[in-house]
Amino acid sequence: MRHTILVVDDEPDIVEIIQYNLEKSGFDVIVAADGPTALEKARDETPDLIVLDLMLPGLEGTDVCRILKQDERTRSIPILMLTAKSEEIDRIIGLELGADDYVVKPFSPREIALRIRNILRRRSAPETTGPARAGPLVIDVEGHHVSVSGRTVSLTATEFKLLAILYQRRGRVQTREELLDVVWGYDYMGYGRTVDAHIKRLREKLGEASGMVETVRGVGYRFTR
Repeated sequence: MRHTILVVDDEPDIVEIIQYNLEKSGFDVIVAADGPTALEKARDETPDLIVLDLMLPGLEGTDVCRILKQDERTRSIPILMLTAKSEEIDRIIGLELGADDYVVKPFSPREIALRIRNILRRRSAPETTGPARAGPLVIDVEGHHVSVSGRTVSLTATEFKLLAILYQRRGRVQTREELLDVVWGYDYMGYGRTVDAHIKRLREKLGEASGMVETVRGVGYRFTR
C-alpha cells in the first residue's frame, strides 16, 4: 500500500525537493503552502503523515500542530516537523503539542524519507497477549486502547508505543538513548529532549496513573507499580 504524505512548506524549492524524493521512494505526495490550507487538506485528504514546516504564512506550524492534535479527525496523523536551528523552543513546543519527530534545516532528502518510514513503521503496536493491567491503568495493545479507572486516554501512536515499551520492560530503567532506539527506530543520539517532551505529555494524559512512569534522575525512565 502506498502512503500519502502531506508536505507543508511555503518555500517552493524545498517542497519540490521533498516531493521529488518522496515520490521516488514510493510515496504519494500532496502539498500546502500555508497553515490554513494545511488544515483543510489534512481534514479532506487524511494523509498518512504530515511534514510540517514551523514558519508558515497565515498560521504558524505550532498552531497547525495544536489544532490537528485537538481535532478527532486528524489527531492520529503523525507529524514530522521541519525547523531551523534557531527554533529550539518551537521544536520543544511542537513535541509537547504532539508532533512525533523533527528534522533541522538544512537536511538531507534521504533523511526525510528515513524519518517518515520509521514513524510509519512504529505505528504498528508491539505484540502482546491480552490487555495489560497495572492498578487503574489498562493497556490494550491489540485494540490500541488505554484507559485509567475506566476513562479512555487518547494517545498518539508514539505515546502509545512509548508507554507499551516501558510497561513491557517494567522495573528496568530505560535510558533516553534506549527509548529513542526502540521507539523512534534509529540513532537519535543527542536529542534526549524528544523523549522528555513525550514523557511529560504522556504523564499529563495518564492523570492519576502518571506516577507509574518514574524518572530515574540522570539515567532515564522506568515503569513502576
